[in-house]
Amino acid sequence: MWYDFQYKDGQYCVEDVPVKDIADKVGTPCYVYSNSALDGDFEVFQDSLEDVDPIICYSVKANSNLAVLRTYARMGVGFDIVSGGELYRVLQAGGDPAKIVFSGVGKTKDEMRTAIEAGILFFNVESFEELIALDEVAKKMGKKAPVSVRVNPDIDPNTHPYISTGLKKSKFGIDIKAAMEVYRSAAQMGGIEVVGVDSHIGSQVFDLDPFTQTIRKLAQFAGELKNEGIEIQYIDIGGGLGINYREEDSPPHPKEYAEIILRETSGLPYKIVLEPGRVLVGNAGVLVTRVLYIKEAPSKKFIVVDAGMNDLLRPALYGAYHQILPADENFGDVESAEVVGPVCETVDVLSSEAELPDVGAGDVLVILSAGAYGFVMSSNYNSRPRSCEVMVYGEQFHIVRERETLNDLVRGELIPDFLK
Repeated sequence: MWYDFQYKDGQYCVEDVPVKDIADKVGTPCYVYSNSALDGDFEVFQDSLEDVDPIICYSVKANSNLAVLRTYARMGVGFDIVSGGELYRVLQAGGDPAKIVFSGVGKTKDEMRTAIEAGILFFNVESFEELIALDEVAKKMGKKAPVSVRVNPDIDPNTHPYISTGLKKSKFGIDIKAAMEVYRSAAQMGGIEVVGVDSHIGSQVFDLDPFTQTIRKLAQFAGELKNEGIEIQYIDIGGGLGINYREEDSPPHPKEYAEIILRETSGLPYKIVLEPGRVLVGNAGVLVTRVLYIKEAPSKKFIVVDAGMNDLLRPALYGAYHQILPADENFGDVESAEVVGPVCETVDVLSSEAELPDVGAGDVLVILSAGAYGFVMSSNYNSRPRSCEVMVYGEQFHIVRERETLNDLVRGELIPDFLK
């Protein structure tokens, strides 16, 4: 919610807390999330889809902080996970295992076992070999694993190639033309209960037509399964709705998304499952950083800050854009500058096109729309401790992940005796 992030009395605030106050208290860089925005963005999404009445499973990979997960768990939201670690986090946050779907191409047998024991809603199986392994694990446990096969509809979502997952060349899912044989095999396995069909075509999608095509293919395929005597309960159409990283961006509203789901699934006897991630948390968080140096080069101005690509990877990985604003409101003349981090890589550029007023060493900057795929993709590259995470609630703010220390960097590392 943009109104949870705005200037008040000359200071950029998250809800009612100036980010400079947070930076002075906890240091920089730091991620700051708005609890109000988390609540508000989910309510908009849920209300828009009221007539669809789906099972909404938040995509944990977007932001897996326990406080974020707890916020959703308290609202009764389900979860889409892709690892045993994410399952552990969801359960620690009080998530309902009966509303968890387990996606991902590389589930281990230990992860399968833990998820079956937890009683998850279903697995999104992504290969025949995975299905065989899951059947083996479930039978040894004396149980049946609920399964939805992720089919690949070969639909271009018209987004960045790194986050397109529904094309036939993608590692994800099973080609929809080959999926029927997988379902026939699954229906005969003693450790498998077939419950649904799934697809996820990509992320940061603005064009609703690929969603329409996908839903049509899934509905048609569900009918073909019924003709084979394979009855399913769920159609999982994934996530992928985009958000506005730039003010001029115009992503589709969830109501428009709901309209196509209703139109394409009206009269069908299936429960719809959705896996939203970025659309719920992307604009609910910012990355706060402090200027270290101003470097004037012949061809451009560099603003060197203490956040780097190890803190926010998206610009380096995708060439992604994040708007950057000064914490102190300043509507004076702005100039173009390149905001760069301290990591020893040329690609450590947080913005190559920032329009900022005159800032200097010690000034605080705010990197917007960093709630999704921010901290979760951070690393210790260059032996840099990972940042802390903060959640704001009205006039209060709380550290929800402590900043790593230098001791944390070497915890678990050992020098063998022959080197002593």
